[in-house]
Amino acid sequence: MPVGDNLARLDSGQLMPHARSLTGRTPAVAGVLTEAEIRATGETIAAAQEESGAIGWPDGQVDAWNHVECAMALSVCGLAGPARRAYEWLRATQRADGSWPRRAAAGGAVSEAAGESNHAAYVAVGVWHEYLVTGNIGFVARMWPTVRLAIEYAIGLQTPRGEIIWQRDAGGAPAGYALLTGCASMCQSLRCAVALAELTGQPQPDWELAAGRLAHAVACHPEAFEDKSRFSMDWYYPVLGGAVRGPGAPARLAAGWADFVVPGLGVRCVRDEPWVTGAETCELVLALDAIGDTRRALEMFADVQFLRDPDGAYWTGWQFANKKHFPNERSSYTSAAIILAGDALSRTTGGNALFRAIP
Repeated sequence: MPVGDNLARLDSGQLMPHARSLTGRTPAVAGVLTEAEIRATGETIAAAQEESGAIGWPDGQVDAWNHVECAMALSVCGLAGPARRAYEWLRATQRADGSWPRRAAAGGAVSEAAGESNHAAYVAVGVWHEYLVTGNIGFVARMWPTVRLAIEYAIGLQTPRGEIIWQRDAGGAPAGYALLTGCASMCQSLRCAVALAELTGQPQPDWELAAGRLAHAVACHPEAFEDKSRFSMDWYYPVLGGAVRGPGAPARLAAGWADFVVPGLGVRCVRDEPWVTGAETCELVLALDAIGDTRRALEMFADVQFLRDPDGAYWTGWQFANKKHFPNERSSYTSAAIILAGDALSRTTGGNALFRAIP
């Protein structure tokens, strides 16, 4: 079938394989969070959304990766209007090279003009997730040009060994190194992009090859990456992003568990600081769930609820040496991680297996 005909089918709203329409339910995790409580958390994200559709950090700065994470959480909660406005923001603000500014201030003024490969690529995860949750093919067709341009930007930074350089500066010059966490996340992004390409009838075999090379680098070549091993994300993200699965996954998590997990509280952001964060804890929950370690995933999800505020928002982290919130802020991206973890654990929406069954 010609590409144009296939995209016309997408625009018509015809359902395609893999998608499952919304059940109308919001996730609930028995004994931890009710549907109403998770919905309230989603509402706090919607309340933080700018008129433009952007969803930023507590200081108003916006980056595309965390923005996508929040858009996915809105969709899980059935907040379709805010979710679609978030994706429209991505379409409106993507630059000609396929990237987004690393940070933009409230109102759209660019504060850091460099473009990160991981930020760009993550839009594919968001679009695939939205399709899984809603089954809306017209949305995929509308977002496909944005996804395609973003993935080409990221792949344009791939080295012969397979890793992807983390950014281009404002002048377009690539940085001198790759980051393990970002590349591990892009393993998932590229697989979602390949699935979207197949869905639109525009298969991208070069993307499949790039995804395989990247996954091999993440799983087998630690020397390819700048040393950021004090950060917990470098520990669990190769599992979360799908590059390390099978017997190697529980072995990797076991190797860093004592360094990064604080019993009863959650996951340290960095190994050498007395500071746990909600987002990192929920990402580890997702990684554990993805490899079938449901018991510990549920335990950690319950542990992190001490960061919940009465209105449903979540504090970013907790400095457990001086017993204070650190930083002293509530963040939408932390709330988003809670919602995505709750959906994965409860198997509620069509997107609940986003990390468990990477396409």
